Amino acid sequence: MQLLYATGNPAKFSAMERRLKTLGVELIGLKDLDCEIPNVPEDGKTPLENARQKAITYYHAFHIPVFSCDSGLYFENVPNDIQPGVHVRTINGKYLSDEEMMSYYSNLARQYGNLTGRYKNAICFVMDDEHIYEAMEPSMESEKFIMVEKPHPVRKKGFPLDSLSINIRSGKYYYDLENDELDQLIVEDGFLEFFRKIL
Repeated sequence: MQLLYATGNPAKFSAMERRLKTLGVELIGLKDLDCEIPNVPEDGKTPLENARQKAITYYHAFHIPVFSCDSGLYFENVPNDIQPGVHVRTINGKYLSDEEMMSYYSNLARQYGNLTGRYKNAICFVMDDEHIYEAMEPSMESEKFIMVEKPHPVRKKGFPLDSLSINIRSGKYYYDLENDELDQLIVEDGFLEFFRKIL
């Protein structure tokens, strides 16, 4: 089955593509479409609201089965007014580059000590006008991880915060993990279960 994964992030696309291949799903991305890509505001208050906005907008634009995912980042022991939530990349109204993100979160880790965080993830899949499936389940949440001040030397476009992230179980930076371990951290098993149920 071929699905449109509505993301402009090549790193997210590649990780999802590798994971869904096990279910016989072939992905195409926005870059594969030879037409104008609509702008989606992503002004929802939760990851699910943003995922829904994107999936429905792209379905109406292209009329093919499409899904979108969104995430929120939540830290322990950080004041509510500076919790990233769904605004992981947009801080004080400014959309940050990868380098600006690393600088901001590195400073946050310096200010509050190493940060224990978790991503809460959501998905919305529009098969057709009558069949819309969505979820924001605990099984889709990331494991807790530590965000630190000192970055790993590896940088990957689209995933800048992974160079500041350490896996709690192994104590390794994300970029020192094997590729399949890293894919599983990026695309949680809950996403695979979601697709198993509806396809």
